[in-house]
Amino acid sequence: MLHERDTEAAQVRDALKAAAAGTSSLLLLTGPLGIGRTALLQRLPQLAGEDVRVLRANAAPMEQDFAFGVVRQLFDSLLTGAPPEQSERWLRDHGDFARMVLADDTLPLGESGSVSPSETVLNGLRSLLADVGADHPLLILVDDLQWVDAPSLRWLAYLVKRLHGLRAVLVCALRDGDPGARRLTLREITDSAQRVLRPAPLSLAAAKAMVLDQFGEPGDEDFARACHEISAGNPLFLRSVLVTLAAAGHSPTAGHVETARRQRPAQLREWLAGCMRTQPQPVRDLAAAIAVLGDQGEPDLMARLAGLDPIGFAAALRVLGQLGLLAAEKEPRFLHRVVQDAVESSMTVAERDRLHDAAAALLYRNGSSAELVAAQLMAVTASQHPWAVEVLRAAADTALRRGAPDIATRYLRRALLDAALSGETRGRLLIDLATAERGWDPAACERHISQAIPLLTTPRQRAAAALRISPTVVGVAPPAVLDLFHQVAEDLGPAAALDGSARDVALRLEARLWYAGYEDPAELAAAVERLSALGEEPPLGSTAERELAVVLLDAAMLTTRRPAAEVARLAGRVLEREPATADRVHSPLPLVAVAMVAADSVRGINSWPEPERHSARQDVTAVDALVHAEQALMLLARGRVARAREPAERAMRLAGAHWSEAGILATVALTGVALELEDSELVEGLLDEAGRRRSASLALTASLQLLKASQDARYGRWTSALDTLLACGRQLEAAGWRNPVLFRWRPWAAALQHRIGDSRAALALAEEEHARAEAWGAPVALGRALRLKGRLCDGARGTNLLRESADVLRASANELELARSLTLLARRLDNGPESVAMLREAGALAAACGAPWLVEQAEQGHGAPAPRPEAALTRTERTVVSLAGGGLTNQEIADRLGVTSRAVEKHLTHAYRKLDISGRRQLMEVLPRLDSEILR
Repeated sequence: MLHERDTEAAQVRDALKAAAAGTSSLLLLTGPLGIGRTALLQRLPQLAGEDVRVLRANAAPMEQDFAFGVVRQLFDSLLTGAPPEQSERWLRDHGDFARMVLADDTLPLGESGSVSPSETVLNGLRSLLADVGADHPLLILVDDLQWVDAPSLRWLAYLVKRLHGLRAVLVCALRDGDPGARRLTLREITDSAQRVLRPAPLSLAAAKAMVLDQFGEPGDEDFARACHEISAGNPLFLRSVLVTLAAAGHSPTAGHVETARRQRPAQLREWLAGCMRTQPQPVRDLAAAIAVLGDQGEPDLMARLAGLDPIGFAAALRVLGQLGLLAAEKEPRFLHRVVQDAVESSMTVAERDRLHDAAAALLYRNGSSAELVAAQLMAVTASQHPWAVEVLRAAADTALRRGAPDIATRYLRRALLDAALSGETRGRLLIDLATAERGWDPAACERHISQAIPLLTTPRQRAAAALRISPTVVGVAPPAVLDLFHQVAEDLGPAAALDGSARDVALRLEARLWYAGYEDPAELAAAVERLSALGEEPPLGSTAERELAVVLLDAAMLTTRRPAAEVARLAGRVLEREPATADRVHSPLPLVAVAMVAADSVRGINSWPEPERHSARQDVTAVDALVHAEQALMLLARGRVARAREPAERAMRLAGAHWSEAGILATVALTGVALELEDSELVEGLLDEAGRRRSASLALTASLQLLKASQDARYGRWTSALDTLLACGRQLEAAGWRNPVLFRWRPWAAALQHRIGDSRAALALAEEEHARAEAWGAPVALGRALRLKGRLCDGARGTNLLRESADVLRASANELELARSLTLLARRLDNGPESVAMLREAGALAAACGAPWLVEQAEQGHGAPAPRPEAALTRTERTVVSLAGGGLTNQEIADRLGVTSRAVEKHLTHAYRKLDISGRRQLMEVLPRLDSEILR
């Protein structure tokens, strides 16, 4: 609080030197709230020196009725540190009067017992000071002159005119803008001052010094600059912010800049509120108007809200500026948000309610935006304005357009509090509310739609209202929602019997009902039959027709009852006609992305929205999360694993806990990233996140099982991992989900079966995967299946299968899968020109996909780094090592493989030597990395 106050202190020292030489003076120390007047006044005795006698007094608002309170404090301070002989001399020389002062007795008053001191009293007090100052110069300090009681103020006015001969310096501190400063007696004192000391706001250098004082370490430049800006150099504001930050454990780093800007210190707020209560009513009224209208209020509106004419407004604004509460002179804007908090806390609840209601009316009549008026209505307990509901609805519509559904929801919920709303009007308002809620609170959306439908009068209105409920992209609709859809669809009738907009509504309802049964194999089969009934070229002219086609196409994709080429062709037709808009997130249309990925047909898609334009938005909606999830799926389908991670993680962050549609799709995308990268930390985080969601969605359940299997495999729990994968497969098959691209459980299960020694089961599962992939026809699925069989088969057959896998994958968009097949094929071939060329191509593809582990494997084949020790293990040694790592004894391994225990011991010995380890304990450490590529 005393930084950069050397100039003021030097002027006081100069005045004391002059007083010692016989020239007394009055110094006035003034400035706005928090500038540091009191702190400087308290420091002056330390600067005065030992030969100066100090008298001091502090005035207070609550003591203004205590006559001569400040005078008593001044003369009582004479006793502090005064030798007993001096006190006795003062008592002896000044008789009864001095005894009354020093003994805290009643001072004699003026005639008729008035509080005005008589001339005798005034002169007697001065005489006592002259006696004291004869031996030592006097430094008389009076803080908060504006609150000095009237008798003491009269004596000070008497004294300042008779300072000559006292060898004294009188320093009075006075707050700018205080109403007490307008008293005539006080003006007599201030007008007599020889010097006026006005401390300036602190510089940035001083702010940095205060940061160092508070934290014991220099603050970052950005942190210090932010603290200086938000305090405008006011020492009290700055110190309050720093103390609050330090108490919360924050360090003065650039990372805490925004935290500093958000601080609203409670102690500072209470102190400012107390100061506001002492202000005249016009000043309080204007401060309240500024607090209510905020930065958006115009001066004219603030004056009208405060009930002030132009002259009164200017006078009150000048006082607020003098108090140091405004950001700029003559600008009705508070210095800091804590000032607004203080003003609001100084008002009663009834006062705040009245002002906000009046502000809403003023803004409405002034033609202000709906959101500005709504912000005032939100602060009112109950409003009787006939236009309030329409303003709140308009504000909600504006908030939705700018991507703030949570704010829109608050406006609409406030509008529902109007008891006058009933019938169809209330139903429409409930629909608006549900529309705002569906992106972030689906349960509330469903509840409000259910409440609105009985209030609507026609079947078409009820059906259209039901469509406001967003379909769960990969989830199961609650039974109550299904009943609602069936009810409104039955009331509306079949689409074939309708036309115009009613037909579109019926088609969209049909799409939702088909979609609700996507985990029922019978419903999926019926949906495929419905797609066939639409013909080879289903109508796609309207959004409703496209929604129905997409849902039916999704069923064909999940069940693989239509080949991938046909699914891709129809999905492409939808993309040609359906713009990528925000509204599509609340329809089944996002399923197009899933269909294109499953069909391995993501090359050349140019109508998909780029996530960058959504990333910069401050207001996040479900569409932002969905766009990033779709982008991650597209990148994964092309093998760009490293690039897919960022949009997938962003989608997860944006989706949060309520956006089930985008959140589940984001989980599926990030699961694919985690499994491809074998990132254990990411896997564990996803397991925790999926557990918290507790969704009944099969897609989320399957993702959770794949992650759990990956975690078990990493720690050598092969049997547990296999059981989890097989359980996942049984669930998917039971639901009719047969697509080999979306959930690749069979290749991983076959690899694990082979690892634990069950080669026959592994090959059978691989053959089944191959058959499914051939039936589906997507190059990525067929190439993976061929590679799996090639790994499981030795000799020329295995090599041919691997060569066929590479050939098939050249038609796929997934370059990572091609790189894997090329790498494996090159290892099977001799180290000739063809093998080297394949490895070089594989390395280039892997590098483009962001797969450094595969780049390393490709480099090993053409002489860059030496192969890792585990690469030298034979197939049998790998199997034995895996079983040993799973906890089986030598005899159990022998029984499993149908060999002798001696043979198992021999294989383990050879494996330990190649791995450069001594036994099973070290084997557990290296086991997770052994041949990890077989699980890919």
